[in-house]
Amino acid sequence: MDTALVRSLTETVHRVVTERLMPAEQTVVETDRIPDDIRALLQEMGLFGMSVPEAYGGLGLPLEAEAEILFALCRASVAFRSMLGTNNGIGSQGIVIDGTESQKRAYLPAIAAGDLIAAFCLTEPDVGSDAAALRTVARRDGGDYLLRGTKRYITNAPEAGLLTVMARSEPDRPGADGISAFLVEAGRPGLSIGPCDRKMGQRGAHTADVILDDVRVPAEAIIGGPEKAGQGFRTAMKVLDRGRIHLAAVCVGAARRLLDEALGYAMERRQFGQPVAAFQLVQAMLADSQAELYAARCMTLDAARRHDAGARVSKEAACAKMFASEMVGRVADRAVQIHGGAGYMADTPVERLYRDARLFRIYEGTTQIQQLVIARAMIREAEQGLGL
Repeated sequence: MDTALVRSLTETVHRVVTERLMPAEQTVVETDRIPDDIRALLQEMGLFGMSVPEAYGGLGLPLEAEAEILFALCRASVAFRSMLGTNNGIGSQGIVIDGTESQKRAYLPAIAAGDLIAAFCLTEPDVGSDAAALRTVARRDGGDYLLRGTKRYITNAPEAGLLTVMARSEPDRPGADGISAFLVEAGRPGLSIGPCDRKMGQRGAHTADVILDDVRVPAEAIIGGPEKAGQGFRTAMKVLDRGRIHLAAVCVGAARRLLDEALGYAMERRQFGQPVAAFQLVQAMLADSQAELYAARCMTLDAARRHDAGARVSKEAACAKMFASEMVGRVADRAVQIHGGAGYMADTPVERLYRDARLFRIYEGTTQIQQLVIARAMIREAEQGLGL
């Protein structure tokens, strides 16, 4: 890893966040979209392709470096990160890990440049955490497949030009074994996008239903080619650890912003003739937040380094995602409390940040799913005599 390059890029991101992204946050809230000039700026910086190999036009950053950049980027509204997050996660990594060379050359350069927005379609109206029970089907028709089903809460669906659709292509193979990952280009007949979901927070980050009505795709659209039919869920699992560490870093960045807002307000707001930061109970909330933020940051970087070293980090990634997402929720709650009545007002940043933070404990694996992953890994390791 070129540490000088990463340091320079991180410093640039920090400056852009302060000078361009934070001042644009209210515009994003009011318009529910990322301004074109900001999207273009993030494209020029290469942030849509942080995880894409250099051979395909990306920055090819290790996960530790990506985490450092996310710490800086996510001090601003997480909607900015959401716009490019899938391109650095399942939108590209499934292709990087298991895609054919022709798939890599066809899609990765445009994904890395931000000219092609990717979406990952797994969740369905009746299928969430139990992803292996999905009902979207891929029926073989000659050399093609016909995809039918509905996907729900799909991030970036309204903007996506490429969708990775998880569908059951092998009806005789139950559970995860019968699922394939299809690369579906937007605009194909039978593919439609529902209206944008109205969410509690994260304005500017769009989700919507994806409806597939006998969408015809060639067998070559399966990630890895036709011989990889039925292995799509395995592909998703391969990139899941990376995605969980990525999200832990997002939570750390968001918590840093919340704590900065809380500390700044506590030092400026005066009660009983002195700043409220002088009161010990307020200091306790600030200190607890700082300690938890520090712990989450350390966990995230440790998991990222292990991942970069080639270790299997499913347990560590789940720990980082669970702790960081719960941590940012607690920091958000304290930040509102420190602001008092002002924290409940819609014109105060912490009110919006509080609502934005709530999603982190739900998407891409709820806290409860992370608990299962961690506990099962512990039991498996104990049975194998591996210890903690």
